[in-house]
Amino acid sequence: MIQRSQLDLRKFVTPEFICGHGALRLAGRYARNFGMRHVLLVTDPGVRAAGWAGAVGESLTEAGVSFTVFDAISPNPRSRQVMAGKEAYLAEECNGIVTVGGGSPMDCAKGIGIASSSMRDILTFEGVDRVPVPAPPLICIPTTAGSSADVSQFAIITDEERKRKIAIVSKTLVPDISLLDPGPLTTMPRELTADAGMDTLSHAVEAYVSNASSPMTDVHALEAIRLITSALPAVLEEPDDLDLRFSTLLASLHAGLAFSNASLGAVHAMAHSLGGAYDLVHGRCNALLLEHVMAANYEAASDRYERIGAIIGRGESTPAEKVAVFRRALGVTETLAEVGVREDAIPALAEAAYNDPCMVTNPRSLTCDEIERIYMHAF
Repeated sequence: MIQRSQLDLRKFVTPEFICGHGALRLAGRYARNFGMRHVLLVTDPGVRAAGWAGAVGESLTEAGVSFTVFDAISPNPRSRQVMAGKEAYLAEECNGIVTVGGGSPMDCAKGIGIASSSMRDILTFEGVDRVPVPAPPLICIPTTAGSSADVSQFAIITDEERKRKIAIVSKTLVPDISLLDPGPLTTMPRELTADAGMDTLSHAVEAYVSNASSPMTDVHALEAIRLITSALPAVLEEPDDLDLRFSTLLASLHAGLAFSNASLGAVHAMAHSLGGAYDLVHGRCNALLLEHVMAANYEAASDRYERIGAIIGRGESTPAEKVAVFRRALGVTETLAEVGVREDAIPALAEAAYNDPCMVTNPRSLTCDEIERIYMHAF
């Protein structure tokens, strides 16, 4: 069982954030306030096509800040994409980064920042507190409600050569400001909305049961669970409702503040392994694993899981079963086999997950064999 005391020393790191409709339009003002003269505007083709990158660019222009767009970014951003962004940043003599998009552009932007300031390959920063030089100023405008990259000290980058994701954890990755505007969320497809929402739920659950949790992170984790489980089903039915979209965005914010400071656990360690090997959507990986990890961890943090279960819904079922019901109600019904995972790959997936930094704060110490069994339950 996890032994905690509210008197334990804890640190809580957070960026400045502005919430509300129209926050996106403040990008130029804040860029100018940070002394940015020429910005690398980091986004992806989908966000650019939806018009949100253009809206941010207009705000920068109105504030007298010039910019260069970098949008050569895929889901699960690759190390080579980060390094291409670094070359663009240096070639254009930028002195700040503004990123608009989901977790992939924001993680890539964080990587570009530290690779540019330290003049090193992004893969050399893998692990915890291994970034020696602060990144240039970074402004984030999230267009999804799930990754929480806009407030966290995490960046997840795919190492293409080894087909695995690396986790970079450092206070230097905390953005300078996040502009939380529900408007861009209205162009999220239904499937992405569900996957991002399950990412938020996974962040909050793992932060709450983490062996590094604290009274400060608990408040945010529990509120994130309450908000996302009430708002996510409703927003799937009314995707243009700004109030519902803002509730999911606020849930993502709370979850990000929680996990950035309490870290995560086996769900994310195993999802990183899956995403690196199979290039699967991160939120979907979390969705397919969460209930199975909860069941495996239950005895190590039963009181906390029961509190989570009470928020999700009433009834006699276990907290893990309640998550399973919630997931299926969102239309997320696949198994790992159905998304293309091969059974013979599970030992290698388990080994990669075992060595992921997120596993350190899982409430139960898991062996590779136990991780394999969890994958098989999800298979």
